[in-house]
Amino acid sequence: MNLVTFTAAGAQFWGVGARGGVIALSPGFPQWKTLRDVIAAQAIPQVLDAAAGRDVTHAEGSFTYEIPVPDPEKIICVGVNFPDRNAEYKDGQEAPANMSLFPRFARSFTGAGQPLIRPPESRQLDYEGEIAIVIGKGGRRILEAEALGHIAGLTLCNEGTIRDWVRHAKFNVTQGKNWDTSGSIGPWLVPFTDPAQIMDVELTTRVNGEVRQHDRTGRMLFPVARQIAYISTFTTLVPGDIIVTGTPTGAGARFDPPIWLKPGDVIEVEVPGIGILRNGVADE
Repeated sequence: MNLVTFTAAGAQFWGVGARGGVIALSPGFPQWKTLRDVIAAQAIPQVLDAAAGRDVTHAEGSFTYEIPVPDPEKIICVGVNFPDRNAEYKDGQEAPANMSLFPRFARSFTGAGQPLIRPPESRQLDYEGEIAIVIGKGGRRILEAEALGHIAGLTLCNEGTIRDWVRHAKFNVTQGKNWDTSGSIGPWLVPFTDPAQIMDVELTTRVNGEVRQHDRTGRMLFPVARQIAYISTFTTLVPGDIIVTGTPTGAGARFDPPIWLKPGDVIEVEVPGIGILRNGVADE
């Protein structure tokens, strides 16, 4: 079973996905307001047990997905994490010794099935399909050999970007990465139980059915365990934190001419064992 956060009739719930809809569990656990609280309490096995044998409480079409952890303390994204992505920059430089990082705010993401929003200030809305990990056990200076044990679950991310705004300053990309509702996370959180779930799996992004990005996590320049170890060197990771682990080559900016997202487009990010994150596009 996979964990979900969703809204129905103006109220937010968390629970699990099921055939035909979702099962709301949050009313039975008032001590845990969001899935971040469930994760912090190390209570994922408890809530999954509580869902066993339960009927769907909200049928498909009666709810909207939210990002699985709606209130993370921080979201940290890893840039240029596949060999072909480094080559895209055409600067003659080898892959760096350390990873590039930038923050995103929870408000910049929406849930599965909801449109990415193209703002009036720019038409350069782009896609980046990625896997996101959610921290389950916090820590500082986490050893790489122990890092995977700190993961609570896996989800998918379309790390939507306003391309011309990532170049508004000399050294940072924060502006282009944090437009409200420009990206998405979801549709659910898959509990992490086996390193094989992340070590060498296929990652595919499609736009209107056309494959634009395709690679394997085994080719990451900085594997997930190293990401956790490196990031936790300078900041304490806490339960519910999200690390967005990097996108393959093939974003719209890399075409000649670039192919930007527009209203009516449908973007799908897919990883076997995690699922499909599907979103449309709308103008603000």
